[in-house]
Amino acid sequence: MEETETLDALPDIQALLGLKAPPIAIGFFDGPPAGVPLWKGPSAPSGCSFWLRAQQGESFCTAASDHYNCPVGAYTHGISLPPERAGELMQTLQFMDANGYVSMDEVPGIPTLPQRPRYVAYAPADRAPFAPAVVVVAARPAQAMLLYEAALQSGASGALMNTSGRPACAILPLAVKTGSAALSLGCKGNRVYTGLPDEEMYVSVPGTQWAAVAARLERIVAANAVIGGYHEGRRQEFRAI
Repeated sequence: MEETETLDALPDIQALLGLKAPPIAIGFFDGPPAGVPLWKGPSAPSGCSFWLRAQQGESFCTAASDHYNCPVGAYTHGISLPPERAGELMQTLQFMDANGYVSMDEVPGIPTLPQRPRYVAYAPADRAPFAPAVVVVAARPAQAMLLYEAALQSGASGALMNTSGRPACAILPLAVKTGSAALSLGCKGNRVYTGLPDEEMYVSVPGTQWAAVAARLERIVAANAVIGGYHEGRRQEFRAI
């Protein structure tokens, strides 16, 4: 695909895949990106709460301090809590460990952003007024499979896609650090804060590769329709056996 291809030239991914919510763009910045309003809403319990607002059509930019209420999410974003709240991360992790949700041994393996952002911007991917670091898609397995195929064919993923579980927000640094698409099965906290249905998961694509993946999807969807018809025909043939 040509590097000059713009988001305006891409298909409507939500309609093409039948997604309940549109893909969202997330960007990490040292200063507020031009033309993106600062978050003026209420205090949020988690960073992924902002994913939901972007899925609902809002475009905005949060400061690092807007992420303090989620110690684990702040950790994945490389955001240090202020001195008076610095103990909240360990308290949260110890609570999770004590209840059998996560082991402290797992913590060093959780991906984190390589550089601390001062601002994090969110928007629907098809009209993001900033260059996204990551595009996140909430998808059912069949839809995620189509995204995987598009990522594979466009060079945004290897045959084995990176996968993470908890925390769900770890797919942001995972995609940034590896430069490849990734899957998240969606942690419990994320499902509570965003309302992600049990039957959905997340696919993340590095922002620099999103246009190539999105452009490939029309061909992937068409190919799957043909192959689906082929297998349905074979299934009908073998019913007599």
